[in-house]
Amino acid sequence: MQVILMEKVINLGQLGDVVKVKNGFARNFLIPQGKAKRATENNVADFAARRAELEAAEAAKLADAQARGAKLEGLTVQIAQKAGVDGKLFGSVTNADVAVALAAQGHKVEKGQVRMATGHLKQIGDHPVTISLHPDVVANVTVTVVGEQ
Repeated sequence: MQVILMEKVINLGQLGDVVKVKNGFARNFLIPQGKAKRATENNVADFAARRAELEAAEAAKLADAQARGAKLEGLTVQIAQKAGVDGKLFGSVTNADVAVALAAQGHKVEKGQVRMATGHLKQIGDHPVTISLHPDVVANVTVTVVGEQ
């Protein structure tokens, strides 16, 4: 299916690109989320008329993400979990736990934006985590997992 992108999509294209994607990906993800529209003649003409407005909105999103990323960069978040004597957690620290801890410090982050390179954290200590606020903006945060008695 041919779609026109209404915003930048990672590994797919930039705003305004006409790309061919699988039908299910377009129907189930891109179109319902407002990330793309079918590339019909009417939609392409409508996009051409609204291009400046959409680019300004995308630039505003990017500027907001860069400002939030600057505040988050280098931040340290402390999370307490029950742990054994050897420092291994009885559960794990997930991306949702990190999002809740950041929200407690006043930073609004969705759990889907938290990227853990090594998966869930299962050990006490300092762990690097990245926060993807925008396809072009990534902030590095340190999560300190401490044992709770």
